[in-house]
Amino acid sequence: MTPKPLILVTNDDGINAPGIRTLISVMTTIGDVVVVAPDSPQSGMGHAITLDSMLYVEQIFIDEGPQTEYSCSGTPADCVKLAIREKLDRMPDLCVSGINHGSNSSINVIYSGTMSAAIEAGIEGIPAIGFSLLDYTWKANFEACKHYVKTITENVLKHGLPNGVILNVNIPNISKEKIKGIKVCRQAKANWVEEFDKRKNPQGRDYYWLTGKFVNLDGGEDTDEWALENGYVSIVPIQFDLTAHHYIQNLNAWNLNED
Repeated sequence: MTPKPLILVTNDDGINAPGIRTLISVMTTIGDVVVVAPDSPQSGMGHAITLDSMLYVEQIFIDEGPQTEYSCSGTPADCVKLAIREKLDRMPDLCVSGINHGSNSSINVIYSGTMSAAIEAGIEGIPAIGFSLLDYTWKANFEACKHYVKTITENVLKHGLPNGVILNVNIPNISKEKIKGIKVCRQAKANWVEEFDKRKNPQGRDYYWLTGKFVNLDGGEDTDEWALENGYVSIVPIQFDLTAHHYIQNLNAWNLNED
């Protein structure tokens, strides 16, 4: 009898978030599940790790599912590191992160704790997927996500992923009946144009709230933003090697070693 795959589940919205509870329920139909997730929201943490304070990990029991769960005082990346080094008796066959409350398409992948957890798993050589739903509300409806989360997960377990490649999956906030399918995409050239709302506190000291708007500068129909705007689930294969390989030859043409 073939053993079930071991699946590590994490997120950045916290272990009690509806998104991760949905993800856990789907993963338990596929494999043996161990959850190591933050004990409080960690959105926008990127790939931060804890260096200057203690980390705590505590086994908890949230529902009656077959999974084993631990809450962690650290960041999403911390959770993956601790899971691998301290809580798992072998390397997992897969790591899934999410389901995030809100988009992680285009430039958002840089800031995302959800995707950084998946990337951390990828650094360790573990196939990994980050899932996000384009609904930032706590009471988001994840029902339409379940089919696509299961389909993509089962395909990764069947086909595998190359070392260093992680899947960034975003799901539009529409009913399952309106989702047209899945598109494999590239990351759109889009970014936030930020502004700071300057105010004064009661003591007269200046403080700032980050505001801004999201601008899509990419007119391509092969991007994650286009897919999501047109009713498709987007899959973008990403990597943690940030080398601009195409520019190495140009740099080698500089006179860098002259006195």
